[in-house]
Amino acid sequence: MTDLAIPGLGRFATVADYMQVVGEAARAAARELARADTAAKDAALHAMAAAIRRDAAALAAANGRDVAAARAAGHDDAFVDRLALKPATVEAMAAGLEQIAALSDPVGEITDLKFRPTGIQVGKMRVPLGVVGIVYESRPNVTADAAGLCLKSGNAAILRGGSEAIHSNGAIAACVHEGLRAAGLPEAAVQVVATTDRVAVGHLIADEKHVDVIVPRGGKSLIERIGREAKVPVIKHLDGVCHVYVDASADVAMAVRIADNAKTQRYSPCNTMETLLVHAAIAPRVLPPLCAIYAAKGVELRGDERARALVGGMKAATEQDWYEEYLAPILAVRVVDSLDEAMAHIAKYGSQHTDAIVTQDWTNAMRFLREVDSSSVMVNASTRFADGFEYGLGAEIGISTNKLHARGPVGLEGLTSQKWVVLGAGQVRV
Repeated sequence: MTDLAIPGLGRFATVADYMQVVGEAARAAARELARADTAAKDAALHAMAAAIRRDAAALAAANGRDVAAARAAGHDDAFVDRLALKPATVEAMAAGLEQIAALSDPVGEITDLKFRPTGIQVGKMRVPLGVVGIVYESRPNVTADAAGLCLKSGNAAILRGGSEAIHSNGAIAACVHEGLRAAGLPEAAVQVVATTDRVAVGHLIADEKHVDVIVPRGGKSLIERIGREAKVPVIKHLDGVCHVYVDASADVAMAVRIADNAKTQRYSPCNTMETLLVHAAIAPRVLPPLCAIYAAKGVELRGDERARALVGGMKAATEQDWYEEYLAPILAVRVVDSLDEAMAHIAKYGSQHTDAIVTQDWTNAMRFLREVDSSSVMVNASTRFADGFEYGLGAEIGISTNKLHARGPVGLEGLTSQKWVVLGAGQVRV
Protein backbone atom coordinates (compact mmCIF):
# COMPACT_ATOMS: atom_id res chain seq x y z
CA MET A 1 0.00 0.00 0.00
CA THR A 2 1.34 3.43 -1.01
CA ASP A 3 0.41 6.61 0.82
CA LEU A 4 1.14 9.12 -1.93
CA ALA A 5 0.68 12.80 -1.07
CA ILE A 6 0.43 15.11 -4.09
CA PRO A 7 0.38 18.87 -3.44
CA GLY A 8 -2.91 20.34 -4.58
CA LEU A 9 -4.51 16.95 -5.20
CA GLY A 10 -4.43 15.23 -1.82
CA ARG A 11 -3.43 11.72 -0.88
CA PHE A 12 -3.68 8.54 -2.93
CA ALA A 13 -3.58 4.94 -1.78
CA THR A 14 -1.61 3.82 -4.84
CA VAL A 15 0.30 5.26 -7.78
CA ALA A 16 -2.36 3.72 -10.02
CA ASP A 17 -5.05 5.82 -8.31
CA TYR A 18 -3.00 8.96 -8.81
CA MET A 19 -2.29 8.23 -12.49
CA GLN A 20 -6.00 7.58 -13.04
CA VAL A 21 -6.76 11.11 -11.80
CA VAL A 22 -3.98 12.55 -13.98
CA GLY A 23 -5.33 10.75 -17.05
CA GLU A 24 -8.91 11.87 -16.46
CA ALA A 25 -7.81 15.48 -15.98
CA ALA A 26 -5.72 15.37 -19.16
CA ARG A 27 -8.59 13.98 -21.21
CA ALA A 28 -10.93 16.71 -19.96
CA ALA A 29 -8.30 19.38 -20.67
CA ALA A 30 -7.74 18.00 -24.17
CA ARG A 31 -11.40 18.58 -24.99
CA GLU A 32 -11.05 22.20 -23.87
CA LEU A 33 -7.86 22.71 -25.85
CA ALA A 34 -9.41 21.27 -29.00
CA ARG A 35 -11.77 24.25 -29.08
CA ALA A 36 -9.32 26.88 -27.81
CA ASP A 37 -8.60 29.62 -30.33
CA THR A 38 -5.15 30.47 -31.59
CA ALA A 39 -5.04 33.79 -29.71
CA ALA A 40 -5.49 32.11 -26.34
CA LYS A 41 -2.83 29.50 -27.06
CA ASP A 42 -0.36 32.12 -28.27
CA ALA A 43 -1.06 34.33 -25.23
CA ALA A 44 -0.25 31.39 -22.97
CA LEU A 45 2.99 30.70 -24.84
CA HIS A 46 4.14 34.32 -24.54
CA ALA A 47 3.26 34.36 -20.84
CA MET A 48 5.24 31.15 -20.30
CA ALA A 49 8.26 32.64 -22.07
CA ALA A 50 8.06 35.82 -19.99
CA ALA A 51 7.85 33.81 -16.77
CA ILE A 52 10.87 31.69 -17.73
CA ARG A 53 12.98 34.78 -18.45
CA ARG A 54 11.82 36.48 -15.25
CA ASP A 55 12.55 33.39 -13.16
CA ALA A 56 15.92 32.57 -14.78
CA ALA A 57 17.72 32.86 -11.44
CA ALA A 58 15.19 30.61 -9.70
CA LEU A 59 15.45 28.06 -12.52
CA ALA A 60 19.25 28.11 -12.21
CA ALA A 61 19.04 27.59 -8.46
CA ALA A 62 16.64 24.64 -8.82
CA ASN A 63 18.81 23.16 -11.55
CA GLY A 64 21.89 23.62 -9.38
CA ARG A 65 20.38 21.31 -6.79
CA ASP A 66 19.78 18.66 -9.45
CA VAL A 67 23.28 19.02 -10.93
CA ALA A 68 24.91 18.77 -7.50
CA ALA A 69 22.92 15.63 -6.73
CA ALA A 70 23.86 14.12 -10.08
CA ARG A 71 27.56 14.74 -9.51
CA ALA A 72 27.31 13.33 -5.99
CA ALA A 73 25.64 10.22 -7.43
CA GLY A 74 28.61 9.71 -9.75
CA HIS A 75 26.97 10.53 -13.09
CA ASP A 76 29.39 11.24 -15.95
CA ASP A 77 30.01 14.53 -17.72
CA ALA A 78 27.69 13.69 -20.64
CA PHE A 79 24.83 13.08 -18.23
CA VAL A 80 25.48 16.31 -16.35
CA ASP A 81 25.69 18.22 -19.65
CA ARG A 82 22.22 17.01 -20.61
CA LEU A 83 20.91 17.96 -17.18
CA ALA A 84 22.43 21.44 -16.90
CA LEU A 85 20.31 24.54 -17.55
CA LYS A 86 22.86 27.06 -18.76
CA PRO A 87 21.78 30.70 -19.35
CA ALA A 88 21.72 29.98 -23.09
CA THR A 89 19.48 26.97 -22.49
CA VAL A 90 17.02 29.01 -20.44
CA GLU A 91 16.89 31.68 -23.15
CA ALA A 92 16.45 28.96 -25.80
CA MET A 93 13.43 27.61 -23.89
CA ALA A 94 11.81 31.05 -23.84
CA ALA A 95 12.71 31.80 -27.45
CA GLY A 96 11.39 28.39 -28.50
CA LEU A 97 8.02 29.11 -26.92
CA GLU A 98 7.86 32.45 -28.73
CA GLN A 99 8.82 30.82 -32.00
CA ILE A 100 6.03 28.27 -31.52
CA ALA A 101 3.59 31.14 -30.94
CA ALA A 102 4.72 32.72 -34.21
CA LEU A 103 4.03 29.55 -36.19
CA SER A 104 0.77 28.96 -38.00
CA ASP A 105 -1.77 27.02 -35.98
CA PRO A 106 -2.30 23.70 -37.79
CA VAL A 107 -5.50 22.81 -35.92
CA GLY A 108 -8.63 23.09 -38.06
CA GLU A 109 -6.78 23.52 -41.35
CA ILE A 110 -8.77 21.96 -44.21
CA THR A 111 -6.81 20.76 -47.24
CA ASP A 112 -7.39 18.83 -50.48
CA LEU A 113 -11.05 19.90 -50.65
CA LYS A 114 -12.48 18.59 -53.93
CA PHE A 115 -15.94 18.33 -55.47
CA ARG A 116 -17.23 14.86 -56.26
CA PRO A 117 -19.71 14.11 -59.06
CA THR A 118 -22.50 13.97 -56.46
CA GLY A 119 -21.88 17.61 -55.52
CA ILE A 120 -20.36 16.88 -52.12
CA GLN A 121 -16.93 18.28 -51.23
CA VAL A 122 -14.43 15.91 -49.66
CA GLY A 123 -11.26 17.01 -47.87
CA LYS A 124 -9.12 16.59 -44.79
CA MET A 125 -9.02 18.57 -41.53
CA ARG A 126 -5.99 18.68 -39.26
CA VAL A 127 -6.88 17.82 -35.64
CA PRO A 128 -5.00 17.27 -32.35
CA LEU A 129 -3.97 13.77 -31.34
CA GLY A 130 -5.58 14.37 -27.91
CA VAL A 131 -3.39 13.50 -24.92
CA VAL A 132 0.36 13.13 -25.36
CA GLY A 133 2.46 11.39 -22.70
CA ILE A 134 6.14 12.33 -22.66
CA VAL A 135 8.60 10.22 -20.66
CA TYR A 136 12.04 11.79 -20.46
CA GLU A 137 15.15 11.63 -18.37
CA SER A 138 17.81 14.23 -17.80
CA ARG A 139 16.88 17.11 -20.12
CA PRO A 140 14.70 19.58 -18.17
CA ASN A 141 14.29 21.85 -21.22
CA VAL A 142 11.97 19.13 -22.58
CA THR A 143 9.40 20.33 -20.03
CA ALA A 144 9.06 23.70 -21.76
CA ASP A 145 9.48 22.39 -25.31
CA ALA A 146 6.88 19.66 -24.90
CA ALA A 147 4.42 21.95 -23.11
CA GLY A 148 4.65 24.55 -25.87
CA LEU A 149 4.34 22.16 -28.79
CA CYS A 150 1.47 20.22 -27.23
CA LEU A 151 -0.39 23.40 -26.35
CA LYS A 152 -0.10 25.01 -29.80
CA SER A 153 -1.17 21.75 -31.48
CA GLY A 154 -4.19 21.49 -29.19
CA ASN A 155 -3.01 18.51 -27.16
CA ALA A 156 -2.96 17.99 -23.41
CA ALA A 157 0.41 16.80 -22.12
CA ILE A 158 1.36 14.45 -19.29
CA LEU A 159 5.07 14.93 -18.59
CA ARG A 160 6.99 12.36 -16.62
CA GLY A 161 10.53 13.63 -16.15
CA GLY A 162 13.35 11.75 -14.48
CA SER A 163 14.02 11.92 -10.76
CA GLU A 164 17.42 13.47 -11.47
CA ALA A 165 15.71 16.65 -12.77
CA ILE A 166 12.86 16.83 -10.27
CA HIS A 167 13.63 20.35 -9.01
CA SER A 168 14.34 21.77 -12.47
CA ASN A 169 11.16 20.30 -13.96
CA GLY A 170 9.05 21.61 -11.10
CA ALA A 171 10.40 25.14 -11.50
CA ILE A 172 9.78 25.15 -15.26
CA ALA A 173 6.30 23.67 -14.77
CA ALA A 174 5.42 26.55 -12.46
CA CYS A 175 6.18 28.99 -15.30
CA VAL A 176 4.11 26.88 -17.71
CA HIS A 177 1.11 26.83 -15.37
CA GLU A 178 1.37 30.57 -14.85
CA GLY A 179 1.13 31.04 -18.60
CA LEU A 180 -1.90 28.77 -18.88
CA ARG A 181 -3.70 30.62 -16.10
CA ALA A 182 -2.94 34.00 -17.66
CA ALA A 183 -4.61 32.87 -20.90
CA GLY A 184 -7.63 31.30 -19.21
CA LEU A 185 -6.66 27.77 -20.20
CA PRO A 186 -6.83 24.75 -17.86
CA GLU A 187 -3.68 24.00 -15.85
CA ALA A 188 -4.33 20.31 -16.46
CA ALA A 189 -3.44 20.97 -20.10
CA VAL A 190 0.14 20.36 -18.94
CA GLN A 191 0.69 18.05 -15.98
CA VAL A 192 4.07 17.04 -14.59
CA VAL A 193 3.82 13.66 -12.84
CA ALA A 194 4.58 14.44 -9.22
CA THR A 195 5.99 11.06 -8.22
CA THR A 196 9.39 9.67 -9.20
CA ASP A 197 8.14 6.12 -8.66
CA ARG A 198 8.87 4.22 -11.89
CA VAL A 199 5.56 2.42 -11.51
CA ALA A 200 3.95 5.64 -12.80
CA VAL A 201 5.60 5.11 -16.19
CA GLY A 202 4.05 1.67 -16.50
CA HIS A 203 0.58 3.07 -15.86
CA LEU A 204 1.09 5.99 -18.25
CA ILE A 205 2.24 3.91 -21.23
CA ALA A 206 -0.60 1.41 -20.76
CA ASP A 207 -3.42 3.96 -20.30
CA GLU A 208 -5.22 3.48 -23.63
CA LYS A 209 -8.36 5.17 -22.28
CA HIS A 210 -6.76 8.51 -21.50
CA VAL A 211 -3.50 8.68 -23.51
CA ASP A 212 -3.28 8.77 -27.32
CA VAL A 213 0.47 8.65 -27.93
CA ILE A 214 3.68 8.26 -25.94
CA VAL A 215 6.93 10.08 -26.76
CA PRO A 216 10.00 8.75 -24.90
CA ARG A 217 13.04 11.00 -24.57
CA GLY A 218 15.95 9.31 -22.89
CA GLY A 219 18.48 6.51 -22.94
CA LYS A 220 18.25 3.33 -24.92
CA SER A 221 17.12 1.21 -21.97
CA LEU A 222 14.19 3.54 -21.28
CA ILE A 223 13.07 3.59 -24.90
CA GLU A 224 13.45 -0.17 -25.25
CA ARG A 225 11.30 -0.67 -22.16
CA ILE A 226 8.58 1.63 -23.45
CA GLY A 227 8.63 0.07 -26.91
CA ARG A 228 8.30 -3.36 -25.29
CA GLU A 229 5.62 -2.59 -22.68
CA ALA A 230 3.52 0.23 -24.12
CA LYS A 231 -0.09 -0.38 -25.12
CA VAL A 232 -0.34 3.21 -26.36
CA PRO A 233 1.27 4.05 -29.77
CA VAL A 234 4.87 5.29 -29.42
CA ILE A 235 6.85 7.90 -31.40
CA LYS A 236 10.51 7.09 -30.78
CA HIS A 237 14.07 6.54 -31.86
CA LEU A 238 16.48 4.17 -30.13
CA ASP A 239 19.96 5.29 -31.21
CA GLY A 240 21.61 8.23 -32.88
CA VAL A 241 24.42 6.53 -34.76
CA CYS A 242 24.95 9.44 -37.15
CA HIS A 243 27.46 9.51 -40.01
CA VAL A 244 29.27 12.09 -42.09
CA TYR A 245 30.59 10.78 -45.42
CA VAL A 246 33.30 12.87 -47.11
CA ASP A 247 33.05 12.14 -50.83
CA ALA A 248 35.99 12.14 -53.26
CA SER A 249 34.93 15.50 -54.72
CA ALA A 250 34.44 17.27 -51.40
CA ASP A 251 35.93 20.69 -50.72
CA VAL A 252 38.60 19.88 -48.10
CA ALA A 253 38.11 23.00 -45.98
CA MET A 254 34.34 22.47 -45.98
CA ALA A 255 34.72 18.81 -45.07
CA VAL A 256 37.01 19.61 -42.14
CA ARG A 257 34.69 22.34 -40.87
CA ILE A 258 31.55 20.17 -41.09
CA ALA A 259 33.13 17.03 -39.62
CA ASP A 260 34.61 19.05 -36.75
CA ASN A 261 31.29 20.70 -35.93
CA ALA A 262 29.27 17.48 -36.31
CA LYS A 263 31.38 15.84 -33.61
CA THR A 264 32.63 18.53 -31.27
CA GLN A 265 29.96 21.26 -31.14
CA ARG A 266 28.35 19.12 -28.43
CA TYR A 267 29.05 15.50 -27.59
CA SER A 268 25.86 14.43 -25.85
CA PRO A 269 23.01 15.08 -28.35
CA CYS A 270 21.59 12.29 -30.46
CA ASN A 271 22.42 14.15 -33.71
CA THR A 272 26.16 14.25 -33.02
CA MET A 273 28.31 12.34 -35.55
CA GLU A 274 29.58 9.03 -34.20
CA THR A 275 31.23 7.60 -37.34
CA LEU A 276 33.22 9.46 -40.01
CA LEU A 277 33.49 7.86 -43.45
CA VAL A 278 36.07 9.27 -45.88
CA HIS A 279 36.66 8.35 -49.53
CA ALA A 280 40.14 6.91 -50.06
CA ALA A 281 40.92 9.42 -52.83
CA ILE A 282 40.58 12.40 -50.46
CA ALA A 283 41.43 10.82 -47.10
CA PRO A 284 45.16 11.82 -47.20
CA ARG A 285 44.13 15.49 -47.49
CA VAL A 286 41.20 15.43 -45.03
CA LEU A 287 42.15 13.12 -42.18
CA PRO A 288 45.51 14.57 -41.01
CA PRO A 289 44.29 18.18 -40.51
CA LEU A 290 40.90 17.09 -39.20
CA CYS A 291 42.33 14.59 -36.75
CA ALA A 292 44.78 17.24 -35.50
CA ILE A 293 41.72 19.32 -34.55
CA TYR A 294 40.17 16.31 -32.83
CA ALA A 295 43.38 15.61 -30.93
CA ALA A 296 43.54 19.23 -29.73
CA LYS A 297 39.98 18.88 -28.43
CA GLY A 298 40.63 15.58 -26.69
CA VAL A 299 38.61 13.34 -29.02
CA GLU A 300 39.61 9.68 -28.94
CA LEU A 301 39.81 8.22 -32.45
CA ARG A 302 39.15 4.60 -33.34
CA GLY A 303 39.88 3.78 -36.97
CA ASP A 304 40.17 1.02 -39.51
CA GLU A 305 43.58 0.00 -40.86
CA ARG A 306 43.69 2.58 -43.67
CA ALA A 307 42.64 5.45 -41.40
CA ARG A 308 45.29 4.47 -38.85
CA ALA A 309 47.94 4.44 -41.59
CA LEU A 310 47.19 8.11 -42.27
CA VAL A 311 46.91 9.30 -38.66
CA GLY A 312 49.32 8.24 -35.95
CA GLY A 313 48.07 7.37 -32.48
CA MET A 314 44.61 6.27 -33.63
CA LYS A 315 43.27 3.21 -31.83
CA ALA A 316 42.09 0.18 -33.79
CA ALA A 317 38.31 0.13 -34.27
CA THR A 318 36.44 -3.05 -33.42
CA GLU A 319 33.30 -4.28 -35.15
CA GLN A 320 31.27 -3.00 -32.22
CA ASP A 321 32.61 0.54 -32.68
CA TRP A 322 30.66 0.92 -35.91
CA TYR A 323 27.41 0.35 -33.99
CA GLU A 324 28.23 2.65 -31.06
CA GLU A 325 26.41 5.82 -30.06
CA TYR A 326 29.20 7.18 -27.86
CA LEU A 327 27.62 10.46 -26.70
CA ALA A 328 31.18 11.30 -25.71
CA PRO A 329 34.44 12.58 -27.26
CA ILE A 330 35.05 9.32 -29.11
CA LEU A 331 34.81 8.91 -32.90
CA ALA A 332 34.98 5.90 -35.21
CA VAL A 333 36.76 6.55 -38.56
CA ARG A 334 36.70 4.44 -41.71
CA VAL A 335 38.17 4.91 -45.18
CA VAL A 336 35.93 3.67 -48.03
CA ASP A 337 36.43 3.27 -51.79
CA SER A 338 33.11 4.56 -53.08
CA LEU A 339 29.78 6.20 -52.38
CA ASP A 340 28.17 2.78 -52.59
CA GLU A 341 30.49 1.41 -49.90
CA ALA A 342 29.70 4.39 -47.66
CA MET A 343 25.95 3.93 -48.09
CA ALA A 344 26.28 0.18 -47.48
CA HIS A 345 28.09 0.94 -44.21
CA ILE A 346 25.35 3.36 -43.14
CA ALA A 347 22.65 0.82 -44.04
CA LYS A 348 24.33 -1.88 -41.95
CA TYR A 349 25.47 0.07 -38.89
CA GLY A 350 23.31 3.20 -38.83
CA SER A 351 20.18 3.88 -36.81
CA GLN A 352 18.14 5.76 -39.45
CA HIS A 353 18.56 8.99 -37.51
CA THR A 354 20.74 11.56 -39.33
CA ASP A 355 23.42 11.12 -42.00
CA ALA A 356 25.29 13.67 -44.13
CA ILE A 357 27.41 13.75 -47.26
CA VAL A 358 30.05 16.38 -48.06
CA THR A 359 30.46 16.55 -51.83
CA GLN A 360 30.68 18.80 -54.87
CA ASP A 361 29.19 16.06 -57.08
CA TRP A 362 25.47 16.81 -57.49
CA THR A 363 24.71 13.31 -58.82
CA ASN A 364 26.26 11.72 -55.73
CA ALA A 365 24.45 14.20 -53.49
CA MET A 366 21.09 13.28 -55.00
CA ARG A 367 21.85 9.57 -54.78
CA PHE A 368 22.72 9.98 -51.09
CA LEU A 369 19.46 11.86 -50.44
CA ARG A 370 17.37 9.22 -52.22
CA GLU A 371 19.07 6.06 -51.03
CA VAL A 372 20.08 6.69 -47.41
CA ASP A 373 17.06 5.58 -45.37
CA SER A 374 17.28 7.96 -42.42
CA SER A 375 14.85 10.44 -40.90
CA SER A 376 17.17 13.35 -41.81
CA VAL A 377 19.61 13.23 -44.72
CA MET A 378 21.89 16.19 -45.42
CA VAL A 379 24.19 17.55 -48.11
CA ASN A 380 27.12 19.78 -47.12
CA ALA A 381 25.81 20.51 -43.63
CA SER A 382 26.53 19.33 -40.09
CA THR A 383 24.35 16.60 -38.59
CA ARG A 384 23.89 18.94 -35.60
CA PHE A 385 21.20 20.76 -37.60
CA ALA A 386 18.80 17.79 -37.12
CA ASP A 387 16.82 19.65 -34.50
CA GLY A 388 13.32 21.07 -34.30
CA PHE A 389 14.51 24.61 -33.49
CA GLU A 390 16.94 24.61 -36.43
CA TYR A 391 14.25 23.20 -38.74
CA GLY A 392 11.92 26.08 -37.88
CA LEU A 393 9.55 23.98 -35.80
CA GLY A 394 10.00 26.24 -32.76
CA ALA A 395 11.14 23.25 -30.76
CA GLU A 396 10.71 19.51 -30.99
CA ILE A 397 8.96 16.99 -28.84
CA GLY A 398 11.42 14.36 -30.00
CA ILE A 399 13.03 12.82 -33.05
CA SER A 400 11.28 9.91 -34.67
CA THR A 401 12.84 7.17 -36.74
CA ASN A 402 9.39 5.62 -37.17
CA LYS A 403 8.16 5.41 -40.74
CA LEU A 404 4.48 5.83 -39.90
CA HIS A 405 2.83 9.10 -38.87
CA ALA A 406 5.86 11.25 -37.98
CA ARG A 407 9.54 11.03 -38.95
CA GLY A 408 12.51 13.16 -37.94
CA PRO A 409 12.11 16.11 -35.56
CA VAL A 410 8.47 16.10 -34.41
CA GLY A 411 6.89 19.55 -34.26
CA LEU A 412 3.32 20.82 -34.54
CA GLU A 413 2.20 18.80 -37.56
CA GLY A 414 3.68 15.65 -36.05
CA LEU A 415 1.39 16.15 -33.05
CA THR A 416 -1.73 16.28 -35.19
CA SER A 417 -3.49 13.89 -37.51
CA GLN A 418 -6.07 14.34 -40.25
CA LYS A 419 -9.67 13.29 -40.47
CA TRP A 420 -11.92 13.23 -43.52
CA VAL A 421 -14.54 15.95 -43.75
CA VAL A 422 -17.47 16.12 -46.15
CA LEU A 423 -19.38 19.29 -47.03
CA GLY A 424 -22.76 18.86 -48.60
CA ALA A 425 -25.91 20.75 -49.51
CA GLY A 426 -28.55 18.10 -48.84
CA GLN A 427 -27.15 15.32 -51.04
CA VAL A 428 -28.19 11.72 -50.37
CA ARG A 429 -26.69 8.59 -51.85
CA VAL A 430 -28.70 6.74 -54.44
